[in-house]
Amino acid sequence: MFNSISIVFPIYNEEKRVKKSLQEIEVFLNKKQIKKIEILLINDGSTDNTMGLIKKFLHKTINKKKIKIISLKNNKGKGYALMKGVELAKNDWILTADIDLSVKLEQLIIWKKRYMQKNLLVYFGSRSHKYSIIKKNMFRNILGIIFQIIIYFLFRLNIPDTQCGFKLYKKHVAKKVFNNLLEKGYVHDVEIAYKCLKKEYEIKELPITWKHKSNGKVNIFIDPFKMLFALLRLKVKLGF
Repeated sequence: MFNSISIVFPIYNEEKRVKKSLQEIEVFLNKKQIKKIEILLINDGSTDNTMGLIKKFLHKTINKKKIKIISLKNNKGKGYALMKGVELAKNDWILTADIDLSVKLEQLIIWKKRYMQKNLLVYFGSRSHKYSIIKKNMFRNILGIIFQIIIYFLFRLNIPDTQCGFKLYKKHVAKKVFNNLLEKGYVHDVEIAYKCLKKEYEIKELPITWKHKSNGKVNIFIDPFKMLFALLRLKVKLGF
């Protein structure tokens, strides 16, 4: 279904996880399961040793021609980093993914073989899909359910999992929906889903194998309130 793809990773202060993730990306590239591929690493103003580790990796890898670094001077937010990556992506399909690889890149190959349809242009990985294999704690699961209820109430989006970072778009669709994002942080996913539906791009939710990774930056006690405020702000910006 696709022979060329750009994979965009937003990265911010990931020195504890980025080395292992880069090694996994290298293994995936070495398998050569996709004819043409580019990896876009968007450094979102990291202040730790993330960039040092990435540069060390690039110095050694045989795949350096397939990997590009875009470094932002200041931290702008996950949505902004993805917007810049999508803007620069060149290949026919664009995947946005989290650098912790909670969903492994091999999921792409499974999607290609089993699920992708010729007339569909947008695919969201969904932890709520009945065939997904998920490893996360109960408290996070409850928070996710509450979050999706709020999203439906505010935006009438009947999508059980807007926040999974593993999403695949045909290039021209990604360029449109990521253009001029109003919300630059974590709730950008809601804006993307809203734009897709407004532009009548059907979103196909697909199963994933997802595993929670430690050393993340999300504070489950504080960030839900920040995200609620961001959702209300987005609702106003969209003119509801």
